[in-house]
Amino acid sequence: MSDPTTPSEGGDVTRLLVTGGAGFIGSHYVRTLLGPDGPGGVRVTVLDKLTYAGTLTNLQEVKGHDGFRFVQGDICDAELVDSLAAEHDQIVHFAAESHVDRSILSSTEFVRTNVLGTQVMLDAALRHGVRSFVHVSTDEVYGSIDEGEWTEEWPLAPNSPYAAAKASSDLLALSYHRTHGLDVRVTRCSNNYGHHHFPEKVIPLFITNLLDGLPVPLYGDGGNVRDWLHIDDHVQGIERVRRAGRAGEVYHIGGGTELSNKELTQLLLDACGAGWDMVEHVADRKGHDRRYALDWTKLRTELGYHPRKDFTTGLAETVAWYRDNRAWWEPLKKNTAAVPLGR
Repeated sequence: MSDPTTPSEGGDVTRLLVTGGAGFIGSHYVRTLLGPDGPGGVRVTVLDKLTYAGTLTNLQEVKGHDGFRFVQGDICDAELVDSLAAEHDQIVHFAAESHVDRSILSSTEFVRTNVLGTQVMLDAALRHGVRSFVHVSTDEVYGSIDEGEWTEEWPLAPNSPYAAAKASSDLLALSYHRTHGLDVRVTRCSNNYGHHHFPEKVIPLFITNLLDGLPVPLYGDGGNVRDWLHIDDHVQGIERVRRAGRAGEVYHIGGGTELSNKELTQLLLDACGAGWDMVEHVADRKGHDRRYALDWTKLRTELGYHPRKDFTTGLAETVAWYRDNRAWWEPLKKNTAAVPLGR
């Protein structure tokens, strides 16, 4: 089977609507599609509300591209979404509230954006005959697993308001395939890392704190385990699903590097030239899932996916990027100083 992430030859141009395309993962997806090594044959419209986690600086590289258009707006705005869906062939839906700790403080916006916003998107896609709808989700919808790995058929058991809102949106999206025949494809990924990651999440928070000589907060005993996925590989997986995935299917996208938070902290301390005296042990998060682990055999066997970025290289590149791009992250961090970041 040919690699669905390689450039296309000939054919019609696909009009692609990307929601949340000014955020961490969505913007990298857009930069990759419209970059020199992208697949070609696509015109991209980004729809983003530009909340605290979305910024136009993430799209600086593509703003002059002939195939790029930006629309500021809310996915809950049915009139706007309807007009955009009418103009596009495919939708890749990233837009979501995604920070667990914010959802613990208040879940209202998570339900509104992640559930109601997804419903607005699905209704518009159905109404205008959108060719396919890729719904980007998370491994957190499964809850926690002590041993083994989740397959795509595993029952959902979310434990945080964020995860519950995402699980709800997954089920809603899949219901539009089963009820209406809409071509919906759901991806669920493990923990992402890389450049342009908003500095409230653990890796960029720890890096930026350490670069500023500030302590870093480690939850509980540090034994919570996550699999780490570089954004290059997440984008690779999403693009394989968009171009060659099957309607009504769920696909896992994993990174292949499982670490406890304590092990991750040690790697970050080493990368930033700091010691354990910079670690502040804090009370554990409410309902903190102990371990996530995805089985991504399906994506590998059906669509030829495998992670290309090894964690050692990816982490070193990420630390270097934050060291060299203070002008990007310092204003963002100042604007969110009142929020308990990274917890």
